[in-house]
Amino acid sequence: MHTPFPRQAWRRRQEELALAVLHQLTCVAEEIRNANLLMLHRITAEQVDRAIADPALAAAMSTLRELSDHKRRQVLFVNREYSAILLGHRIGAYGWEELIGHLRVLARNPVFAEYWETTREHRLSLPRHSLEARVGDVVNVIVDELGDDPDEWWVVGTEDEPNS
Repeated sequence: MHTPFPRQAWRRRQEELALAVLHQLTCVAEEIRNANLLMLHRITAEQVDRAIADPALAAAMSTLRELSDHKRRQVLFVNREYSAILLGHRIGAYGWEELIGHLRVLARNPVFAEYWETTREHRLSLPRHSLEARVGDVVNVIVDELGDDPDEWWVVGTEDEPNS
């Protein structure tokens, strides 16, 4: 008796199909994760927009003390910009080097530099292995090096992704 598919070939084909399905499920899971991150960012951005428009909400949202209403709005907005840049990397819109490039440009902004210094202690609570902590370490270097030589802004900070 001759079988159209020998047992080994049939088993190999089943394994190939199972791996293909697993790959597709992994891709779908990643897309769902990214969609959830985008939705969370959208909700947060809407809240920040409301806080920027209303000083009472801005005071309720901010953890920073002794800021004028104007400065608090600026800080909330610059934090939103930072979060959007970080989100772009998280969802794969751009890689590590592009992330650092965007952050170099943002760090040139004096409001961002002030915000970054003011919130330095806030970042101490982040888990050391988290993306945000690793990015924070790099931005610390960028901001410090910009303070030393702002004319060389395009080369400050490291482009190598930390191994943490």
